[in-house]
Amino acid sequence: MNTIKRGERLIERGDPIFREGEHIRHLYTVIEGVLIRYRSLEDGRRQIVNFMFPGDLVGLQGAFDEPASHSIEALISSRLCHFDRSNFQGLIRENPQLGYDVTWLAAKEEAALEGHIVSLGRRSAKERVVFLAVWLLDRALATGVANEGNTLTIPVTQSQIADMLGLSLVHTNRTIRTLDKEGLVEWGPREICVPNMEHAADYAGFDRDSRGRRPYI
Repeated sequence: MNTIKRGERLIERGDPIFREGEHIRHLYTVIEGVLIRYRSLEDGRRQIVNFMFPGDLVGLQGAFDEPASHSIEALISSRLCHFDRSNFQGLIRENPQLGYDVTWLAAKEEAALEGHIVSLGRRSAKERVVFLAVWLLDRALATGVANEGNTLTIPVTQSQIADMLGLSLVHTNRTIRTLDKEGLVEWGPREICVPNMEHAADYAGFDRDSRGRRPYI
């Protein structure tokens, strides 16, 4: 990666990496932090599609020669490595293991998107929120954003939860308060706590990742 690395980029919470409709000249890898990927509607509403953690590639989710189909912004202060998209094919050709890692990451993102689609289409509001909390904590543990334990320090707002899960703000707030009373998920302004991960995963139908460490590109 260092052979085509063009530098690093520091971004603050809420800052964009690129916007929907822009032509992307660079690819990025997340070194530190968490990003959100989303699509916007003409009236300003948006759908958060996924969260991106250290080791994830940013910019490969769309066709190389077309404008970006989504926007990416920082959920927390983050550090990215950036390099030219034009050099990526040669890098993969010369490093087959890297090609395998990229394919593995793409397959995992596909599986994550399937889980989120099932939430939007079939899970109840409570199941959606629990699924998202367990998924975020599981990803954070796998990428070093969270240490061993059941707590993730990250400022996901109720508005962002609603944008991810297709719920109104009122319904989101009511659901979070209910889950807190039931002891399934404690979702505060800057912290997510899942007291019993196994019970919460079973409740939401979340299959916890049995694989070891993720590739870190």
